[in-house]
Amino acid sequence: MLNLDRLRTLDAVARHGSVSAAADGLHVTTSAVSQQLAKLERETGQQLLAKQGRGVRLTDAGRLLAEHASRILSQVELARADLEAQRGQAVGELLVDAFPTAARGLFPLALAGLRRDHPQLRVRLTERAPDSAVPRVVRGDTDVAVVLDWYNKPLPMPDGLVKAPILDDPADVAVPVGHPLADRDEVELEDFADDEWISWPMGEFCHDWLMFTLRGKGIEPRVSHMAEEHATQLALIAAGLGVGVAPRLGRGPVPEGVRVIPVRHAMSRHVYAIWRTDADRRPSIRAVVAALCSAGERVSAGCRP
Repeated sequence: MLNLDRLRTLDAVARHGSVSAAADGLHVTTSAVSQQLAKLERETGQQLLAKQGRGVRLTDAGRLLAEHASRILSQVELARADLEAQRGQAVGELLVDAFPTAARGLFPLALAGLRRDHPQLRVRLTERAPDSAVPRVVRGDTDVAVVLDWYNKPLPMPDGLVKAPILDDPADVAVPVGHPLADRDEVELEDFADDEWISWPMGEFCHDWLMFTLRGKGIEPRVSHMAEEHATQLALIAAGLGVGVAPRLGRGPVPEGVRVIPVRHAMSRHVYAIWRTDADRRPSIRAVVAALCSAGERVSAGCRP
């Protein structure tokens, strides 16, 4: 009889492309992965992996069994969802990924509500950028992810996922208090064509959005500094080193040296939760999503200028 844990290990190698990456995804050592695969080869009587340079590749038998393993694990997830749905209670452990400002702005409210209303449910939160979180949900490495896209730039979403909107997060332009436009009630992005910009790091989804949006308005942005944390961006703006975009979710107190100004043609991020279709009936997922939506409603009321 084939061992489910060993099939899960083979599936991880097929999905991640290497033994070391599979070990990281499974949160085990590379030697543990190698041992599981060696036992699986003995169980099947076939070679499943072959050396390729400094790494390994799946043999034809390995690919065939990995395809079956993926379907078996999906069926196990469906069975788990059905059993949990029959019980009708949110119990057990749920892994959740969220981008940093969602983790700060939404999850203290959502997790406190879940602890009160579903004491048998344990939610483990990890901060993770959307472009990393989405494939983790697809692979089954995390149960729910809170991700974002922008009003004019959708985040690519693979098949096999369910999504639920949590809130629309308005974004303002942040400028130093001494900026010529600091006293305006509203601005347009075109007003800052000659300014230096503080941005997210290159390659991040929000950086790509900012470049896409400014260039769409005929502005070739001059990015002077890049920082991942919004608090760092605002500190740089307070020092008079440039202007930036400041979403309201999880923004916290604005430094004294910064003025945030609404944009006349409003900009916003769409924040939503995603999970696998084959886990859709799990009460634990439904409970987490409901708590996030409730937190989103409360945060949205506080985000209005």
